[in-house]
Amino acid sequence: MARMKKRALRRKGGVWDPLADSAQSRQRASTVPLTPQSASPTYRLAYIDDDFLCREELRPVRLQLELLKTEMMLEERGINSTVVMFGGARIPEPGGEAWAAKNDIQRKNLEAASVYYAEARKFARLCSEQSAKLGYKEYVIVTGGGPGVMEAGNRGAADAGAPSIGLNIVLPHEQAPNGYVTPELSFNFHYFAIRKMHFLLRAKAVTVFPGGFGTLDELFETVTLMQTGRLALVPLILFGEKFWRTIINFEALAEFGTIAPNDINLVHFVETAEEAWDIIARFYETVDPREMPMASGRR
Repeated sequence: MARMKKRALRRKGGVWDPLADSAQSRQRASTVPLTPQSASPTYRLAYIDDDFLCREELRPVRLQLELLKTEMMLEERGINSTVVMFGGARIPEPGGEAWAAKNDIQRKNLEAASVYYAEARKFARLCSEQSAKLGYKEYVIVTGGGPGVMEAGNRGAADAGAPSIGLNIVLPHEQAPNGYVTPELSFNFHYFAIRKMHFLLRAKAVTVFPGGFGTLDELFETVTLMQTGRLALVPLILFGEKFWRTIINFEALAEFGTIAPNDINLVHFVETAEEAWDIIARFYETVDPREMPMASGRR
């Protein structure tokens, strides 16, 4: 019997597994002589056939893969909880150019909004300093991985020497990973729905800075899940009360009757990083994370 290359016969968990693994088959398939038959797309192993995996019929498999990949990587890293940071990609750092401005008014407003970049960076550093005390298992910063407030969040974690997560998504613009995301925790998505799930799956707190349609989508997704009892009532903190009250009339919704009066209390308004961290710290001093409060979902 021909001898084969030795390999470990135990999986990571110690389970005995004498079967050849898929990586071994992939390597063997690459050494087959090139013929019309072996060059045919039908001959490719299904799990390394990009064209096959991108077929419309394989959408359920792709959804599962996007859910599994990030979950497995975070679990292997031992990350138990995160602090989510949503916010505008177009907000520059203090002194930086308002690259997204289309006119003088936008340029003025975006440059003034750089204060939120500074507060986001500071807030991420505060969270990361706490995370360091817990072995970087808890309160790990997660952002959308792009520029603006997202960059500030990952940058603040890097300032503290802490790892941070970036959940990018394929878009026509604005979504190359920023240089402060921990490379081993830099992910990319095709499906918005799966990316949203990963933002909230480990969320111990959610912070939202001024932003555009994407940020509003993330805010309303989060508050809806909380209101309907599908997400625990973790701190949901909005930076910049004037901004938020200018674009969303929360009281008008309550007065009209489309939300309950106490639904307004699902959000907290702050101006500074210190205020935001104080809300989170005080919340977890009084609430057992194993028995988190949830809304009833009743209307």
